[in-house]
Amino acid sequence: MTNVTRRRLQAALDGIGSVPLPGSGATRRRLEVLADVGAADLATARLVEGHLDALAILEEAGTARLEGLLGVWAADPPTGRVHAAAHDAGWILSGVKQWCSGAGALDHALVTAHADDGYRLFVVPFDRRGVDVARDPWHAVGMRDSDTVDVVLDGVAVDAAEAVGPPGWYLSRRGFWMGGIGVAACWYGGASGALDALRDTVRRREDPHGLARLGAADALCAAMWALLASAADAVDDGVAGADLRRLAWRGRAAAQRLAPAVPLYVERGVGAGGLARDAGIARRAVDLAVYIRQHHVESDLAALGADVAGGP
Repeated sequence: MTNVTRRRLQAALDGIGSVPLPGSGATRRRLEVLADVGAADLATARLVEGHLDALAILEEAGTARLEGLLGVWAADPPTGRVHAAAHDAGWILSGVKQWCSGAGALDHALVTAHADDGYRLFVVPFDRRGVDVARDPWHAVGMRDSDTVDVVLDGVAVDAAEAVGPPGWYLSRRGFWMGGIGVAACWYGGASGALDALRDTVRRREDPHGLARLGAADALCAAMWALLASAADAVDDGVAGADLRRLAWRGRAAAQRLAPAVPLYVERGVGAGGLARDAGIARRAVDLAVYIRQHHVESDLAALGADVAGGP
């Protein structure tokens, strides 16, 4: 799948052209691009979002732009952690990094790791010695085309210039929250693509129940986009700190709650025939169900609640 994934990602990037950086004055346009890709194909959107996020991170850090296809591998579950040990003028990375989308198809990945001086981010070229893709089976049907696997880093040497930002920078930077809003835009895109499929079906039928389902799905998508667009405008206006964090949590929470409801209206609207015979409708529903689990639900909602409780 590696070569297929690489061609698909490159074709998608060629199709969207230049994309504004977050906070550049056109953040809403950036979210629109991610949503459009998500409406067409959520697995590809996951890869495009990672590539664009990597470019934004490097720009924010003042690091030279990398050529080729990029990704960000920042999942940090207790069962899959990477450790960085200082060595000579650089670092040695060891461990298993989980949830690596596009593994094997990318040229470079930005990888988080635990070091003695804090949580760090590194550029890891995929052809570097010690980088190995663990081809564990992806049993879920949803997001199978994102080529997401574990990657083993076995004593991978990186030099000092491949450390991005100081310790703790990755999670404390303003762009972390802007990137989270971008992921929510992909989820919204998946829902809006489902809405389009339902609209096409309703137009071919005289069915008041179908119209009701279309109206309900449209309202959900409109609510999601209103929050995301508002957050994008606030980013361009310079919002930062706790205010930006709250906007990101709200946008992601809304998308996590509302987006999965849209395919339910679609399934009822297109019926068994549409689900069985339209691969796009069927794939989008299962992709969205898996992709949206990137949201940590209760823990993220609890963090938002604590922020609201402690604020004005």
